Amino acid sequence: MRVIIQKGTASGGIQAPPSKSMAHRLLLAAALCEGVSTVHGISDCEDVSATIDCVRSLGVEVDLSGEVATVRGRDFREFLPGGPLRCRESGSTLRFLIPTAMLTDREFLFTGADSLFSRPLSVYERLAAERGLRFEKDGNRLTVAGPLTPGDYAVVGNISSQFISGLLFALPLLPGESRIRITTAVESRSYIDMTNRALAAFGVRITRADEHTLCIPGGQKYCPGEVFVEGDYSNAVFPDALNLFGSSVRIHGLSDDTVQGDSAYRRYFPMLSAGVPTLHIGDCPDLGPILFAIAAAKNGGVFSGTKRLRIKESDRAAAMAEELKKFGTSVSVYPDTVVVYPSDFHAPTVPLCGHNDHRIVMALSILLTLTGGEIEGAEAVRKSYPNFFEDLKRLGIKLEKVNET
Repeated sequence: MRVIIQKGTASGGIQAPPSKSMAHRLLLAAALCEGVSTVHGISDCEDVSATIDCVRSLGVEVDLSGEVATVRGRDFREFLPGGPLRCRESGSTLRFLIPTAMLTDREFLFTGADSLFSRPLSVYERLAAERGLRFEKDGNRLTVAGPLTPGDYAVVGNISSQFISGLLFALPLLPGESRIRITTAVESRSYIDMTNRALAAFGVRITRADEHTLCIPGGQKYCPGEVFVEGDYSNAVFPDALNLFGSSVRIHGLSDDTVQGDSAYRRYFPMLSAGVPTLHIGDCPDLGPILFAIAAAKNGGVFSGTKRLRIKESDRAAAMAEELKKFGTSVSVYPDTVVVYPSDFHAPTVPLCGHNDHRIVMALSILLTLTGGEIEGAEAVRKSYPNFFEDLKRLGIKLEKVNET
């Protein structure tokens, strides 16, 4: 899909989309309950739909009515392969569910997009090899089988916190106590905090022995309940960025009592407007594309903690450097740093490319409200924020979708 966006300012209020990250977590926790739970605030984005499809393939009933999911969970020992667990392009779905699928000795098959399986799974592969568990990857297919056993798990924390979160879902169900020892600096610690908050909502207890050790008592049970998905700072950042360029946009539904790491954008926006800041985004890498975009249109900026941007839906640092060049902006990409140089920012003379990455598309769309222009591959927003362009139109931004499929 190609979207043509006209230059303009926005005004009005919109509801923040529900947090994709928290929806994954609450849905999986509900699936692990023996009983009926209600999860409010489920969007129809591609990633959350992938998680719903996969828990259904485990034999869990999920009934959707608008944004409300009724989940009839079951004992994990009753999970039976109901066909492949199709993860589409969702890294959270795949990495959260692998340990759950390995709770028993049954064989489960995961499938997904080639781009998903190009992202690292080495943490689980190593753990499986150490414990003699099945972990066989063949292109975009992965076959796993357990059973996991309680004990000590040494896990690196500098590839993705999703591996730690995946273990936190499964290990409380084992009969004995387990510990996760994080052997490196922890990237995206806030996402582990989100997992702990979701687990606590269903009665599962995790404690910290120290900054690098998580203690998981065994023999726990997930207790069914009614939960609500909070508004998503990771996606609200895009329409909120319009306010830096003369718009007047109000975002409703964001919790001040949040553990979402991407809420850091509220601190970073004034810094980008005031000068040429140095920002560390290792705990909030999903903010990278929009922060680079703002820096390009403002005063430039230096961003550290960017190495994991290479293993997202695209190589986000390289993709943004390529697209920002079309606005006249020079960007240097280093192994763990991105520098956006102040420049003579101007309208692009050629179409922009979305790189099959929802956050690239949304970041570039915000810039196009300043200059006008078009972006190809805009359908990628369906992955996390399917109503993004509709929200822009509600706020008064004129745009046209063409070649929609």
